[in-house]
Amino acid sequence: MKTIILAGGFGTRLAEYTDLVPKPMVEVGGQPMLMHIMGRYAKYGYKDFVLALGYKADFVKNYFANIAFRMSDFRINMATGEYEQLGGTKHDWNVSLIDTGLNSMTGGRIRRLKNYINGERFMVTYGDGLSDINIEELVRFHESHGKMVTITAVRPTARFGELVLSDNGSVEHFKEKPQVDQGWINGGFMVIEPEFFDLIEGDATVLEKSPLETAAAQGQLMSYQHEGFWQCMDTKRDRDYLNGLWENGTAPWV
Repeated sequence: MKTIILAGGFGTRLAEYTDLVPKPMVEVGGQPMLMHIMGRYAKYGYKDFVLALGYKADFVKNYFANIAFRMSDFRINMATGEYEQLGGTKHDWNVSLIDTGLNSMTGGRIRRLKNYINGERFMVTYGDGLSDINIEELVRFHESHGKMVTITAVRPTARFGELVLSDNGSVEHFKEKPQVDQGWINGGFMVIEPEFFDLIEGDATVLEKSPLETAAAQGQLMSYQHEGFWQCMDTKRDRDYLNGLWENGTAPWV
């Protein structure tokens, strides 16, 4: 089963980094966010990726074209140009890097990849969210209900402490960054049947609007509720938090 990773947005809320690199290529622990996400899928045996590129697509293509040089030592024959990788990390992944348009919306990017999916079930996630989700359990859940789409529901960590106030303004209770009280949101990590392509009109279609709304109205959208770790990277604060987890050896997604 192929996994589409949406990696073509402008990432304007993280402009201090995305002026130079696309958002999924911002580093966490010395590796692009994208590599961490792919590693999560690969852990469960899903190693066939289709990257939906757009903004700074050439940057991502160059990274993967030269990944052997980046991640290991190598020997090169200056006369022939042939090189030999000397140790280091070798990934047995298949990665298709497809430019899905600079200004395409999330649904439009997926629609452009229809011919690469070959009429099969596929997975989709965003290039800016890390989780300790069990992909095997997610797929098994999708297979159990027989609907068109499964989307992973997560509870975001609150950014601020919660105050419970009385009528006169006194604080009755304080909870530091509660997570369990937050509502469920779309955390990505979707499993989708190929007929979903019929719900996407064109490049301007936003995945989270008409396609998923229509699937829900048809009773074809199910949620896999993930209670574990999930964190997106929208701001510098998010990036620093994820790097802190990595540096402390407590990164849950590894």
